[in-house]
Amino acid sequence: MNRTTNTRNEGRAAPAATLAPLHIIVADDNADTLLTLRLLLEDDGHIVRTLASGEGVVDAVRQFKPDVCVLDIEMPGASGYAIAGEIRSIYGSLRPLMIAISGKWYRGSDRLLAMSCGFDHFLEKPADPRQLCRLLADMRQSRVAAARSLGSESD
Repeated sequence: MNRTTNTRNEGRAAPAATLAPLHIIVADDNADTLLTLRLLLEDDGHIVRTLASGEGVVDAVRQFKPDVCVLDIEMPGASGYAIAGEIRSIYGSLRPLMIAISGKWYRGSDRLLAMSCGFDHFLEKPADPRQLCRLLADMRQSRVAAARSLGSESD
């Protein structure tokens, strides 16, 4: 596929396609949400593993070693709250970026509970894809900046 160069982007951060892909786990019991998020994230260049329930998410994190987990709050098998708490207790500060997503549990108290369980961000369904992509772009840019910083320290 040929892409044209947009000279208006000169001097800006590299486009998402040229940055290293993130490894992302998406767990949601809604098939449409799961498919939509997978296609959106893959189209943005990420490597995505999906699960249709909360069961098996922690094992998938151990095997896949994701950079990001996008978890529905209410799923069969295990709630997003329980999964986030378990991942936080296993990995501590080395855990993946945790993003909660819910169409039912989105009051202020639900958001506070999500944060106390280990989520970093909370999106309300239907989530604006641009909001999710901005969170991921920020993470990618932080990685680039950290790599540059490490590279300049070794000089």
